[in-house]
Amino acid sequence: MVDDVLDRVRALLGVVNPLGWMLLAGGVLCSLLLTHTHWRELAVVAAACLLLLLLALPFLLGRTSVRVALVLDPQRVVAGQSVAAGVEVTNVAARRLLPTLLELPVGETVHRYGLPSLGAGATHTESFTVRTERRGVIAVGPATTRRGDPLSVFSRDVEWTGVTEVLVRPPMVPLESLGAGLLRDLEGVETDAVSQSDLAFHALREYVPGDDLRHVHWRSSAKATGSAGESQLLVRQYLDTRRSHATIVVDDATDAWLDPQDYETAMSVAASIAVRAVIDDVETSFVSGAQAASGIDGNLTLDAICRAVPGRTGLVAAARRAAAVAGDTSLLFLLSGPETPFESFQRAAAAFPPEVRTFPVVVDATGRTRVTEAGGMPVLHLTARDDLGPLLRWSVR
Repeated sequence: MVDDVLDRVRALLGVVNPLGWMLLAGGVLCSLLLTHTHWRELAVVAAACLLLLLLALPFLLGRTSVRVALVLDPQRVVAGQSVAAGVEVTNVAARRLLPTLLELPVGETVHRYGLPSLGAGATHTESFTVRTERRGVIAVGPATTRRGDPLSVFSRDVEWTGVTEVLVRPPMVPLESLGAGLLRDLEGVETDAVSQSDLAFHALREYVPGDDLRHVHWRSSAKATGSAGESQLLVRQYLDTRRSHATIVVDDATDAWLDPQDYETAMSVAASIAVRAVIDDVETSFVSGAQAASGIDGNLTLDAICRAVPGRTGLVAAARRAAAVAGDTSLLFLLSGPETPFESFQRAAAAFPPEVRTFPVVVDATGRTRVTEAGGMPVLHLTARDDLGPLLRWSVR
């Protein structure tokens, strides 16, 4: 009950703009001084302030009843592309809509449109273009109409739409296939690796102590015993089936990067690998700071890449979260800057099983593109995103 009253009071006070508060304060102050000084000039000023307040009040009367539709096409673009946008306002009231102001925030700017007088059922459309320059998220909306006086003493704002996001993906480079994975799966690909418990039956062999008795082929064992004249057990032997799951971890710590642009290059690398994984029908996971996504839907991964921002999580903590999100990882990419010690890459890789193929990627625009070996892992040193294809061609095999 009390909260409802407070909300109504805030709504009433919210219609008063700074100029309105100045007029009100000026009128009250002049009235107080008038009682002590009896200056006629103060009476004129106080009356003028009160008159302006009274003249502005009628502009708040009436009700704006419209339907606002916001159109963005497309909502997912690559940095540098443009989005065709439009806002359509329809008067749904039974009487004519007086001219009013429509405000539409687009990113850090605000678009303002003067809506003409609209008859009942009439529609007015404003078109504009959203330009994208770099990876990120551009918030569009909410669309707000403003009813008030010409001097902006009072105004009443009404929001008609929510916030719609334009997801700007980083520039990407085409890559070749990432290669085979390691995770057993119903739809996996048979390999030459022998397994004791999988789905692809390969052959029978003699029982050795320690074999699971559930894999004994009793019918074949009986036949072998009858033909050999002595007891003999045969067990099933399988071929391992494997399916790839690529996990990409990007270091969000600001002190890991010499140049903020290197962080953006790392995001381009992550997006390029994610797109290649989707083409290969490989599950993909992405973790950076507070952002994480996993699954076969590439849009989820790319959306998380769009939303990722520098923070304080760091490479090791992000890798541990990725290990919890994607425990079946077979390909692991750890992206960081030249300020990250190799020990951090090792600690991050240690969060995953030893059979996971791990590729530390050091993004440094001032360095030299090359592949080195450290700690039993190939370390990819990348100066530009266009060098990613050749590096992976020689490494991920």
